[in-house]
Amino acid sequence: MGYILALCAALLFGTNGSVTKVVIGAGLEPAQLTLFRVGGTALFAALFLIFRNRAAFKVSRRQLLRLIILGIFGVALLQYSYAVAIGLLPIGITLLIEYTAVLMVAIVAFFFFKEKVRPRLWIAIGLVLVGLAVVAQIWASELLPFGVLMAFGAAVCLAIYFLLGEREVGKSSAMSVAFWTMSTSTVFWLIFSGWWRINPALFVTPVSLNGNLDAIHLPLWVPLAWNVVLGSFVPFYLSLLALKYLTATAAGIVASAEVIFAFLVAWIWLGETLNPVQIAGAAVVLPGIVLAQTARIDKVVDADLAIKLDEP
Repeated sequence: MGYILALCAALLFGTNGSVTKVVIGAGLEPAQLTLFRVGGTALFAALFLIFRNRAAFKVSRRQLLRLIILGIFGVALLQYSYAVAIGLLPIGITLLIEYTAVLMVAIVAFFFFKEKVRPRLWIAIGLVLVGLAVVAQIWASELLPFGVLMAFGAAVCLAIYFLLGEREVGKSSAMSVAFWTMSTSTVFWLIFSGWWRINPALFVTPVSLNGNLDAIHLPLWVPLAWNVVLGSFVPFYLSLLALKYLTATAAGIVASAEVIFAFLVAWIWLGETLNPVQIAGAAVVLPGIVLAQTARIDKVVDADLAIKLDEP
């Protein structure tokens, strides 16, 4: 059951990259899309806590400050940089770069938090660096530099989310952390997203699903709703449920399947393809990510505890 839940979450997250491309291509700016995503997730998290565990709303002032920092750097800027990156790069390549966050987490944990790591970490770093160089085909400079920069920005933000988020979940409810970080991100983008520039008529304007689904047109609010509900909150909740049956490390390894799903969906739907050399590079990166997932020995958060804190 745990593997099924984690795979379903990875499939929804992976599919959402293609949905995001459709929404941004229809005229919604990345920052505005991010506002809808984090705002919707904050709302669903609030409803979850109201019916399941109202006491989880309470956090100390010191913890609230940490959650605000996490909400800005680990959520708001993460979602934004990812949305910008996939507008400039193939979805699968963007996720490969973003998942270098796993390496960053292990390296920071080793050098700054003095956690023990297994020797496989250094092998993982080598595999990922070599694989990414092949995927990006740095000798030909085929990828847009700004897109690569934003993808690495997303990786840094994701690493921040992992490092701070795992510590906050250990002190509070995982859904409480989601509510406060998503709410902080919502306030941030209410200020900086320029949502007031959106023409309301845009939401009911028929948009093409592009690629192999180019003939299908839907009102913009349909893929936008998918992005918020099935692309954000539902896979997040499924990944939490998976932790009832899996360790955090096992769940993290399964979550890496998001990259594979993103490649497949973008290929079938949008026609985004990789050449054989890039596929070979991706085949080197993915084992590196898995090795990095299992490199840390000391875990700050007990996954089962994190889930039980959500129970009433």
